[in-house]
Amino acid sequence: MNKTAESLAAAVAPIPDGAALMIGGFGSSGIPFGLIDALLEQGATGLTVISNNAGAGETGIAKLLKAGRVAKVICSYPRTPGSIWFEARYEAGEIELEVVPQGTLAERIRTAGAGLGGFLTPTAYGTLLAKGKETRIIDGRGYVLEAPLHADFALIRAEGGDRWGNLHFHATARNFNPVMAMAAKHSIAEVRSLQDTPLDPETVVTPGIFVQTVVEYGERP
Repeated sequence: MNKTAESLAAAVAPIPDGAALMIGGFGSSGIPFGLIDALLEQGATGLTVISNNAGAGETGIAKLLKAGRVAKVICSYPRTPGSIWFEARYEAGEIELEVVPQGTLAERIRTAGAGLGGFLTPTAYGTLLAKGKETRIIDGRGYVLEAPLHADFALIRAEGGDRWGNLHFHATARNFNPVMAMAAKHSIAEVRSLQDTPLDPETVVTPGIFVQTVVEYGERP
């Protein structure tokens, strides 16, 4: 079994217009910059981007927003310092936004990867974020039923991987990447170092069963 793509361009080639796309990272850590740049060149548009934030400056996700490739953003923190392109597109009415509390976002993604039907959380109970969702009172406390969050593709960044798609991560670059790999139908991992021999099982965080494509991209932003 060999899940290695010959290039970043080949790795993102299957992503069609209108795809729901998870993109790993937190702040500037663990973002698959190489895959994002390749997707920009590939040309897919009308994308739904699921990420922790909506990018900053003109790097990463912000490049997709600047190019008008994104139809909807699902994230917990859209207005990070320097999120000029999200703000411009949103104020112009060119993209849709769904705000999800950060812990809820992570758990919705994890729930999708685990094959669960949803979960109850007190977060957002009694707020506008609970509008239209089922709520319950348990032991006198209000809860909101949150649905799993799936994606067609996930773009993730790992420190190392092997040709079977097993991955390990560098420190906090781990963040959303492992759960996103689990929640997407097709997960694409860029790795700083790719080896032909299996990773030490004790170092594997994301097993290859959750990864369909792996490509080496040695630069670390």
